[in-house]
Amino acid sequence: MIVEDDERISASLKIALEEEGYIVSESSNGEDALDRFRASPVDVMLMDIMLPGMDGLECCRQIRRFSNVPIIMLTARIDTHDIVAGLEAGADDYVTKPFVLKELTARIRASLRRSQLKNDSDKVTIGNITVHTDEGIVTKEGDDLHFTKTEFRLICELIDNLGKLLSREQLLDRVWGYDYFADGRLVDVHIRRIRIKIEDDPANPKHLVTVRGLGYKLVG
Repeated sequence: MIVEDDERISASLKIALEEEGYIVSESSNGEDALDRFRASPVDVMLMDIMLPGMDGLECCRQIRRFSNVPIIMLTARIDTHDIVAGLEAGADDYVTKPFVLKELTARIRASLRRSQLKNDSDKVTIGNITVHTDEGIVTKEGDDLHFTKTEFRLICELIDNLGKLLSREQLLDRVWGYDYFADGRLVDVHIRRIRIKIEDDPANPKHLVTVRGLGYKLVG
């Protein structure tokens, strides 16, 4: 689903993506996109931030209350604060306008691959957190935590390397599947979101720790 109020951008994107073999639906505002998605869920959403009425950030927050669908933000804003705001709202990724179609389609393919991947092991417990890697479930003291698919893939990658340092570049490659157009802010924001969910004191994490200037690691 393309959620974009600029008809020219939406139409050109629709044509290009259909030529790539995708089935594409369109929406021009947040309220309509939310209603359409509730009625007929899609596999990935391309969402502009600047929309009439409900903006893309709020639409993303609303969707995250009930769905883990991959969301890629489309934004003309290049300010770090605005990009981080989109990721904090629950987006998995972002692309700034004007964007290169090849890059956008690569990100769509990567998002779809991540959403389809499953882990083969059973469960791992770290402190009061249990990650059921075969079910896509994370619990804290027995209570379910809401994880997006990207967040879940990220914590599973850290679990697979328990106690080992992973750089932002390694995490981008293994979780997002990116190389030359990688952005470390994707990792930083998702790490912060996971900490809020699993740590008793996110400002002083015990399990998901930062190795300053190098990356992150998960410890028991």
